[in-house]
Amino acid sequence: MIQLKDVVKQYDDGFKALHDMNLEFKEGEITVLIGPSGCGKSTTMKLINRIINPSSGQILIGQQDISTLDPVRLRRTIGYVIQNIGLFPHMTIAKNVGVVPRLLKWDKTRIDTRVDELLHLVGLDPEVYRNRYPSELSGGQQQRIGVIRALAADPQVILMDEPFSALDPISREQLQDELIRLQQELKKTIIFVTHDMDEAIKIADTIILMKDGEVVQIGKPEQILRHPANDFVRSFIGHKRLQSESAEAELPVVDEVMVENPVTIHPSRGLAEAIKIMERRRVDSLLIIDKSNKLLGTVSIYHLLDRYGEENTTVADVMTTVQHVVTSGTPLASALNVMSEHHLSNLAIVREDHQFVGLITRGSVVRLMAEVYAPPTDKVNSYAAI
Repeated sequence: MIQLKDVVKQYDDGFKALHDMNLEFKEGEITVLIGPSGCGKSTTMKLINRIINPSSGQILIGQQDISTLDPVRLRRTIGYVIQNIGLFPHMTIAKNVGVVPRLLKWDKTRIDTRVDELLHLVGLDPEVYRNRYPSELSGGQQQRIGVIRALAADPQVILMDEPFSALDPISREQLQDELIRLQQELKKTIIFVTHDMDEAIKIADTIILMKDGEVVQIGKPEQILRHPANDFVRSFIGHKRLQSESAEAELPVVDEVMVENPVTIHPSRGLAEAIKIMERRRVDSLLIIDKSNKLLGTVSIYHLLDRYGEENTTVADVMTTVQHVVTSGTPLASALNVMSEHHLSNLAIVREDHQFVGLITRGSVVRLMAEVYAPPTDKVNSYAAI
């Protein structure tokens, strides 16, 4: 856990960037700092890895006051990802990822093993990417390298300062999904700075909303959406997001929104067949259904690739239990709460006897919202006339 106790940051010209800041960043969670430019979010991050020092107050990592630590050694124990990525252009990808382990005097074999492990973790084949240079990668691939470089020495704390803001919308969403997936697996303590409320809502366990060097509101995304502290928070969240919360009672049940024929597979099918289905249907996971249409589990592309060489292995051998389902007839609002709380991209719908009914996806929810919030016909016509 990271704590800021009565932290003040004031510069020589008298400008006070932070006012008596008291914060806790919970271990193993993604905490998002968000607010308008100049609110103090990046200053807070720079204080944690001692790029700058507080004017007064105390910052603790674990129970240790970081002012007693050597700044260079401290920074080598904290992962750091920035907007401009900062990859060294003259170094290969392998050397870029291995920068901090080399500084920590890891031996070459250990570094090489770690580099390959991390490349696999973000879906980049080490044989293909290990010896490439940053200029040979797309922006999204470079940012993936930036993320795994921060993970290379296995730090418990990772600071991410608007890491995806320079990417195109599609790459940005992919990286957000990747971060959520990695966090479910690695459980790091991540402090993430953004100015984008949609991004904060999607990835955060806790949101800290700041203004003029002070904390305005702290809470889970759901709490802030439902109970904004004041007019500033309402304005920053945006009218449409709040409107969607107030319209909750009018939302339909899950059966009206679900995808009725999602991609499924029987448990006896092989791994090569499963990958072929994923490729054809452009998905990265499959639901496993038995002959009586009961939902048994799910399998992702990552599970399949790990054991692809085992010719006699079936999807039943590598599947995982579906942790979260809702029953037919559940209000959509309740299902959306489950998806938000557990960072789910989809949610299975079953009957009481666990018979599979369908699937809610982000796409099906977006289509519903587009219908709910479509502008009136007369307004559309007036726009067309302009």
